[in-house]
Amino acid sequence: MQIDFHHGVTYVAARLAGFEHKAASIIAYCAQYVDDATNAGVIRFDNGALFSRISSAHKMLDYRNFQELANNLVWIPFHFLPGNGGLPATEEPPGKFIDKLICRPNSYVAQEMVRECILRQDTPYALHRLGITMHVYVDTWAHQGFAGVNHRVNEARNLVDEYGKPDRSLMDRLTNYFVSEALPLGHGAVLSHPDKPFLRWGYTNGRGEKIIRDNPKDFLEAADCMCKAMQRYIAGDPNATVPGLPEPDRTAIALLLKNITGNSGSLRHQKWLQAIAEGKFSFGKEVVTYIPKGKNSWKFLALGTEESIDRGNEVFSYHPTFLASDWKLFHDALQAHHFYISHDLLPKYGICVA
Repeated sequence: MQIDFHHGVTYVAARLAGFEHKAASIIAYCAQYVDDATNAGVIRFDNGALFSRISSAHKMLDYRNFQELANNLVWIPFHFLPGNGGLPATEEPPGKFIDKLICRPNSYVAQEMVRECILRQDTPYALHRLGITMHVYVDTWAHQGFAGVNHRVNEARNLVDEYGKPDRSLMDRLTNYFVSEALPLGHGAVLSHPDKPFLRWGYTNGRGEKIIRDNPKDFLEAADCMCKAMQRYIAGDPNATVPGLPEPDRTAIALLLKNITGNSGSLRHQKWLQAIAEGKFSFGKEVVTYIPKGKNSWKFLALGTEESIDRGNEVFSYHPTFLASDWKLFHDALQAHHFYISHDLLPKYGICVA
């Protein structure tokens, strides 16, 4: 999914779940910042203090540079959560280890990840972790059928549009890429098709199976399940019976997912923010913004830098407010999520990835 869903739809779902504007803004910012946190390493301050952070994304993805992408441990914990064949931890899916790694929508793994987040509300970064968790959760719908490793299972051919006709536009764009073993990484073989809310399309996967994808339907289901997860978070009970999206808002979201088209996620995002500002949803009118880097971004407020890329030799001015800054809390939550997924959750399913 792209910024229109991870930020815009997440904000809407958070408000409809019952969060006020400030909390919903934090959740939505974190959900999108998972795709923008591209720097890793140690932050050094002028008073001698240090802060270590990890990255959760690669920017300007180049699937030709597959070795660099595959060797960084961001795909599985943050974007392609293994689905264990859609089975609970007590059951083994048929096939090989790769079958456990393939992402499945709303899998038992994903539901258990959400449950853990709901039960961990006693930390300063609880809301930030919720945003990260929501990013990974909804990506299980967009990235279903693909795995966050370099493997032939991710191959895709015979790409078709919603009418079953060859998708020439995608094939033409693929000619700009080297057709190599890079393509089976994640959904690289179909570029950003799984992440665009308005698309209906299909392909033949690496096992010869014909797959039909209805993104508007899948993304609406993801939005509803995300709203339910956040309603359970507010209730403090991962097993609570909750209503999900109110029906008028569900209809409005469905129409926007279908009708906001175009290849630019940023332009689609602006249309979502416009819909929010115009009061298209039952929570009323709100002005929502997102600044990932540069002036007035969370990073700028925490470190005073407008740079998008860190060289690694910077020395930042330390302020006591840093410890409670949203940027620092996001990175705390990022590491907590990464540790839990890699060392606690996935091993329960017999999955070792780090």
